Amino acid sequence: MDAAEVERFFTRSDGTYLFARWGRPIAPIVFGVEDATLGVVKGALEAVCAMAGHQMAETDPELGANVMVFFFRDWAELLEVRDLDRLINGLVPLVARLTEAEANQYRVFRFDEAGAIKACFIFLRMDSVLSAQPAETLALSQVVQSVLLWSDLAFTDRSPLGALEDGHVVLRPEIGALIRAGYDQVLPAMADDPSHALRLAARLQAAQGGAH
Repeated sequence: MDAAEVERFFTRSDGTYLFARWGRPIAPIVFGVEDATLGVVKGALEAVCAMAGHQMAETDPELGANVMVFFFRDWAELLEVRDLDRLINGLVPLVARLTEAEANQYRVFRFDEAGAIKACFIFLRMDSVLSAQPAETLALSQVVQSVLLWSDLAFTDRSPLGALEDGHVVLRPEIGALIRAGYDQVLPAMADDPSHALRLAARLQAAQGGAH
């Protein structure tokens, strides 16, 4: 990918450029699923963190868990989750908006003082579309979309996942490479200048050159 292609992944629908990665170890918790699915979600997180060179933890010292994944059938169920309105500002109008839009997924990020990601709330309304996806596919897709702050348009035309390999779903290679570049410690944890895409692209090209 060249710099222009990289830039599109972090240029939002309002035209602004915004990149952020996690600034702390990821400590997940999953609600509304059986233990088997919980293991699939944590496995996807472990795989992506290992690829990015980022850490996971059992608990977050500030929040307890900093990735919260909610599986449910109806958006209204979120209004019954104890204290969720304290974690998500404007929960009631958000639920109303998502219900009206018939959305099946939504992610809310929170950031630290440096602009790095410090928490992510992933909401999955298990409609017929999401329910038809294998748990492994759904988990990996959600993890990829929460490990960096992508543009809201980044994956509207094409999934971050590629073809099956040995019966398992995998990341598109260029997306995996972009995540690894984003977690290069030489780069800032947050950037709002499009020139940042040039630095990401340079790392992608350097990694590709080293792989030959």
